[in-house]
Amino acid sequence: MDVFSGEELTCIRSDRIVFAGFNFSVKAGDALVLSGPNGSGKSSLLRLMAGISRPAAGQITWRGKSITEDPERFFSDMHYVGHRDAVKQALSVRENLIFHSALRSVTSNIDNALDLTGLAALADVPARMLSAGQTRRLALARMLSSPAPLWLLDEPTVALDTVSVERLRAAIASHRKGGGIVIASTNVPLNIEDGVSVDISTFARENATLWSNGIADELGTEKRI
Repeated sequence: MDVFSGEELTCIRSDRIVFAGFNFSVKAGDALVLSGPNGSGKSSLLRLMAGISRPAAGQITWRGKSITEDPERFFSDMHYVGHRDAVKQALSVRENLIFHSALRSVTSNIDNALDLTGLAALADVPARMLSAGQTRRLALARMLSSPAPLWLLDEPTVALDTVSVERLRAAIASHRKGGGIVIASTNVPLNIEDGVSVDISTFARENATLWSNGIADELGTEKRI
């Protein structure tokens, strides 16, 4: 069974400790929703989970191995949708999906992704002509066009209308039903059935900095100049 987990994770931004001692474990079919006020570390945590940045302390594992042990394999098993939509403006909607699908080793289904996101009628439209909501739907279509068991979504409903949010919820439910894992951050209710919600602000070290109160020693971190 697929299991994605992290132990005693600490995130440091500049010299400020954003959160510390964060643990999580999600298995096939699970959904984890990250909540908390702006600046609490939701996006930072997802970047750690995606392997884009590394924790100051702790370890993240996928299928029993550190995600740093075989990063190429981990990246092939994971979709990350961040704040930036990573859309190539000069390419059409379909060409964007073809480009991203070519970077992955699995068989893609671009027409299905266009249908599920309501973008089929816009398939040949240049991405620069899309609205903010349509651009967000194109970013989400990437994960539907090329299957991967782990979805990491940073505020996926931003700029989406009501119909698009319902489509996203249906896609998440279908992904979980097939054994997929979803971790999403949000500032609004996602209403994911049976999803576990964690307020990451409860792991904050309020006003704590790396070089105060012996915290650097506690984390086993050396100061670098």
